[in-house]
Amino acid sequence: MNGTTVQLRAPRYVLGEIEEAHSAIPGLAERIAEFQILPKPGFWGWGNIRRTEKGVEALAVDTGAATLRAAGITPAAVDALVLCSTRIPVDTRNHGLFVQTVMTGLGLDRADFVGVTLGRCLNLLSALRVATSMVVGGLHRCVLVITTDRAEDADRVEKFALFSDGAASCLVMDARDGTACTGPDDSVFEIAGSAAAHDIHRLEWRNEIDSDLSREVNDRLLKPAGLAVEDIAGLFHSNIFRPIVTLKEMQAGFARAQLFTDNVARIGHCFAADPLINLVDQATAHRLHDGRHYLMAASVPGSRVGVLLRKNTP
Repeated sequence: MNGTTVQLRAPRYVLGEIEEAHSAIPGLAERIAEFQILPKPGFWGWGNIRRTEKGVEALAVDTGAATLRAAGITPAAVDALVLCSTRIPVDTRNHGLFVQTVMTGLGLDRADFVGVTLGRCLNLLSALRVATSMVVGGLHRCVLVITTDRAEDADRVEKFALFSDGAASCLVMDARDGTACTGPDDSVFEIAGSAAAHDIHRLEWRNEIDSDLSREVNDRLLKPAGLAVEDIAGLFHSNIFRPIVTLKEMQAGFARAQLFTDNVARIGHCFAADPLINLVDQATAHRLHDGRHYLMAASVPGSRVGVLLRKNTP
């Protein structure tokens, strides 16, 4: 990383304010029939979902503000925002207002910004790679990364997941500026590397997740660091249906004990935010240990992205 140590700090998330059982999802029975899914909630990990009556902009502001408070820094300390969403306004004439609403809501009046949107549930991890490159390249020293999404009721059930509304955020910063963080957050991670692998001929959503791409990402990330898959203390993946994510990640070489599937039933799939949500929950439960390596990773048909973290003492 060009001699620059990059840190991920103050990860936070917000969920839709309305919690409902999966059985309350409108059109659930029809979607189950459409996708020919066996109606066994316990098998799939169907539990609760979270939905919001707010816009995605409000969710973004809520989580971004939580990250700034946790880090104990002012908006003026943030010199760039990487904002990602799958559900940005369809009409491009509204994109400027979308960004403006988020940035003014956070007080980022003079910050640079970049948007990430085409990666679907990889958006957040791709945004972290962009932010890391910004810091390593010397363009910026403190970057706020936010992903925010909400589902329409008609799309809340897919063949691989039950979707919840939510947003997640963190700071990506030069470690030399870490002393400026004076807030209560104790989650400090070195970004030890990142990698992506793609099969551009299988990007269409009806294709299956390809575990070969996951193994390729593992090789690109772990071998240069002198690590093997079994050295990863925890994998933070997408909260898709439990048997699917368990099968695909074990095919990629991970052991069941490295997975964290509790949130599949607790909150469902929050688009690209899942890996960071799962990281936060494990950190809050004091299950992460200094000096150990953790991997945030997500897959969609045709793509896999991974971000390798090493937990540091604040």
